[in-house]
Amino acid sequence: MEQAIRLEPRDWVPNNRNFPVVVYRAVLDMPARAEEFERLFRANGWGGIWRNGVYPFHHYHSTAHEILGIAEGRATLLIGGPGGKEIHVEAGDALLLPAGTGHCRLEASGDFLVIGGYPPGQEADLCRNMPSAEQKARIEELGVPATDPLRGKAGGLRSLWHART
Repeated sequence: MEQAIRLEPRDWVPNNRNFPVVVYRAVLDMPARAEEFERLFRANGWGGIWRNGVYPFHHYHSTAHEILGIAEGRATLLIGGPGGKEIHVEAGDALLLPAGTGHCRLEASGDFLVIGGYPPGQEADLCRNMPSAEQKARIEELGVPATDPLRGKAGGLRSLWHART
């Protein structure tokens, strides 16, 4: 089951006017979650896969949508920038952040591990300031990926994100 969260621009964070954040709860329930998230992302065409956490400072990406699979532990994240929405995540959950979505870690367990990735042809930059006109245009131009990183061609972003006409 997926949940969509729409975010308006907030403070210096642009967020994304076209696409909502997608929250996936308990999509994986197995001991090897890190490997399974990596396998799912790759099988659905997503790349640039990494293992780490979430930075403890507000930031967004103007050049890529980003999937965050929570492989271990738990955390409270703030999405949308300063004063945004707190999201509690735990092992097995995932978040799909459209380009421009502010995010940071407020707190996390010591074993918190995230598997991240990006749609084909996209690489993330790291933005911590008001976006330039060029960055705003890039965020607006990024379309709907051909596949959802977890569900493939059906469900997730394929049902919650709609191509602009």
